[in-house]
Amino acid sequence: MPFKSLLNRLLDDIPGALGAIIIDWEGEAVDHVARMEDYDIKVLGAHQGVILSLLREAMERIDSGTLEEVLIRTGENKTLIAPLTVEYFLVLTLGPQSIATRAAFKMCRCVEALRPEFE
Repeated sequence: MPFKSLLNRLLDDIPGALGAIIIDWEGEAVDHVARMEDYDIKVLGAHQGVILSLLREAMERIDSGTLEEVLIRTGENKTLIAPLTVEYFLVLTLGPQSIATRAAFKMCRCVEALRPEFE
C-alpha cells in the first residue's frame, strides 16, 4: 500500500503543510507523515473523526447529500478532513501561511489516489 509515498507527496506539494494522517472509524492512525510531533498529529486526527461523524449525521438528517470535505480554520492553523470511505478518512493540517484552496485541490487528488486502496 503506497500510503506513505502519497502522504509525503501531499505535504511536499503544499507549502506550509504540517501533517497528513489516515484515520479509521475508531480514531486509530493507519498511516501518517508529519512536520510536527507524531503524538500531536495522532491526537488531532482522532478528534477530527468525532467532528466528521457529527457532521455526517447532521447532513443525513437534512438530506443534504454526502459529505465530501470539511475545512476548519483557527487563529493559527487550518485543518482539512476528507472521507476516503465510510470507515476511513484523511486529515491534513496546515500552517498559517498555507493556502486552503490549493491544499483542498491537492488533498482531493490524494483522496482519489487513496480510495482504491480502501475499497
